[in-house]
Amino acid sequence: MQIRTETKNDYKHVFNLNYTAFGNRDDEAKLVERIRFSDGFIPELSIVADDQGEIVGHLLLSKAKIINENGEKEVVVLAPVAVLPEFQKKGIGIKLIEEGLKRAKDLDYGLVLLIGHPAYYPKFGFQPARAHGLELTQYQVPDDVFMVCELKDRELENTVGELHYPKAFFGATSQIN
Repeated sequence: MQIRTETKNDYKHVFNLNYTAFGNRDDEAKLVERIRFSDGFIPELSIVADDQGEIVGHLLLSKAKIINENGEKEVVVLAPVAVLPEFQKKGIGIKLIEEGLKRAKDLDYGLVLLIGHPAYYPKFGFQPARAHGLELTQYQVPDDVFMVCELKDRELENTVGELHYPKAFFGATSQIN
């Protein structure tokens, strides 16, 4: 199993993977496409799990902003992460998330935010974001599923405001089929 950066040759496979992993619906697959063609895309943070030439997992981290009365701060958001059903529960998602967080830190991002399962993400260092002065109003979610992971020491102490997902998260069109 190789964890590596996605290439253009992987795009169709990643679309199909997300479609299958999310119950044969294309919402997440089209989200990945919209992000890829936006200014929030960071190629190094689109990561695949490659099992002897078959793409079995994918993780995407992309740019977002925390906005407050003093301005804005660039952060990254994790969405989506997907593993083919027959490869789930084998640690592939864990490897993708760990690699994504490492790469985001190496690229000098201080915070990663997500909307996710409160029993799964804390093992990676994620914690409820609202408890740290961060807000999310674009999506109505409970406090325990809106989470943040601090990649740089004291970054949470210096960051308050509202997370703004970019428009790619709300679009309905796809650029690749």
